[in-house]
Amino acid sequence: MLDTLKRDERLLLLKFVCAFAWADLEVDRKERRFVLRLVRQLKLTPDEREQVEGWLENPPTPEEVDPATVPHRHRQLFLDTAKRVIEADGNIDPNEAEVFELLEQLLLP
Repeated sequence: MLDTLKRDERLLLLKFVCAFAWADLEVDRKERRFVLRLVRQLKLTPDEREQVEGWLENPPTPEEVDPATVPHRHRQLFLDTAKRVIEADGNIDPNEAEVFELLEQLLLP
């Protein structure tokens, strides 16, 4: 399903994934590895990869991860990928769980 994403949708997905990696206020090395594997899978350009690495250093702002911008046809993919990143370190922080539940409510009303 990742291969159906357009360029701007791939970057939006990664922006959401990075925001979720930051939900517990730190990006664990396993979460970082997950994101970088996703970058490779999505075959991002060097400039796009640099942008994602920036989000791993400083989280996207809340305005940048507005659930209303997620294309309807990709909402489940965004949720599944967000869940995978918060599970990547083997520990789901209560903040991560709360943010995920909120996103789920907003995307799948």
